[in-house]
Amino acid sequence: MSQFQLTESFVDELKSWISRDLSAEITSALTLLFPADIAELFEELSKVECKYCLDHLEVNKAVEVIAEVEEDKREMLLMMYSPKEIASRFIENLNSDDAVDILYALPKALSQEIISYVTDLEYSIQLVSLLHHDEDTAGGLMAKELIKVNLNWDLAQCTEEIRKQAENVTKVNAIYVVDNNDILLGIVPLKLILLEKAKTNVSQIFDTNVIYAEVHTRGEEVANIMSKYDLDALPIVDSLKRLIGLVTIDDVIDFVKEEADKDYQLLSGISENVESKDRIWVLSRSRLPWLIIGLGGGLMNSFVIRGFENQLSTNLQLALFMPLVAAMGGNAGVQSSAIIVQGLANNNLDTKNIFPRLAKEFSVALINGLICSGLLLAYSALVGNSLNIAEVVSISLLAVILFASILGTLIPLILDRYKIDPALATGPFITTTNDLIGLFLYFSLARLIL
Repeated sequence: MSQFQLTESFVDELKSWISRDLSAEITSALTLLFPADIAELFEELSKVECKYCLDHLEVNKAVEVIAEVEEDKREMLLMMYSPKEIASRFIENLNSDDAVDILYALPKALSQEIISYVTDLEYSIQLVSLLHHDEDTAGGLMAKELIKVNLNWDLAQCTEEIRKQAENVTKVNAIYVVDNNDILLGIVPLKLILLEKAKTNVSQIFDTNVIYAEVHTRGEEVANIMSKYDLDALPIVDSLKRLIGLVTIDDVIDFVKEEADKDYQLLSGISENVESKDRIWVLSRSRLPWLIIGLGGGLMNSFVIRGFENQLSTNLQLALFMPLVAAMGGNAGVQSSAIIVQGLANNNLDTKNIFPRLAKEFSVALINGLICSGLLLAYSALVGNSLNIAEVVSISLLAVILFASILGTLIPLILDRYKIDPALATGPFITTTNDLIGLFLYFSLARLIL
């Protein structure tokens, strides 16, 4: 099947079918699409039109579509069903991790009511257990559905048990070996189970080198582990090393995308996870705090400038270079902080010994500062600026780049140590701080030299 291209004509035609209640045409058209394509299509339809489409899809496909739909649209759609309908039509037909993702986004009271209508008692217990975990941890990302075999079984018994367990598993990622207490011991390749003799014992062929994570492991670390070892799935254990769940690569990709969106918004000065379709007040509320901080920083800059009025009145050319000094300091600081934030996110930065990192950033800043200052001196000579002014601006530029780079290195590390998202350091915070300090250094050097 070729990749689906959403066109305006297709959307208009579908809306026309819905308005005329042509269910056969709708079912026929949607059956040809992947769930992700239908979810994309739903962004162009009203919630009533989306519900009409969902109600005319085969149950398993409707379940896959609801799992793919954007969170805000999904909540609106689910609110059109009763809690009992949500439980029977959607939740009971989803893997536990996808079901919990949906329940996380709903009001807590509604989630609890929906679970009360789940007819499979064991499955409802699993959902309640998963909801107790923070959604940004391994416990919040994992699914309960997996395949495990006992160390003492022979392969004939393994095959029979795998058939039973596979009924509730969408995809067989791996087969894990446990003891009588469900302690994770290792992994056994499916190929060996198929090729070895039926009487062979699991203990003879399983591999003890299994990579796993504990249930409270942060989602970022789970993603790093799976990336480092190129894993499609990662078993999750509790504090006693009992196998309790499995994180799959699709869940990690979704998590990483969400985290990337959050970090991008943080570095842009947006304090909440919002989308363009959110209400005006929500969008305003998410941006306002950092705008107020920026306003405060601007007012402080004005006080700095006021404190050096004599230098400005005596040497008006200093005012020409104020934006340049402030901008270069902000840019240098953001570059340094971005490198540190990236290192922290990828877990490849030694936070216990930061001096080599500081020395490296200082060296880079020194080279870049000297080159930029040299270019500025050359420009001043070409346009005939005062030599004294050129010296002040060039030295200030070097000092500001050095200071901003060190500050941009330290702030993310400090924020990370206090469990604050270091992405904050690459946003307006670092820019405003460097503007303020940059102007202070600029005028202080001007007073000293001139």
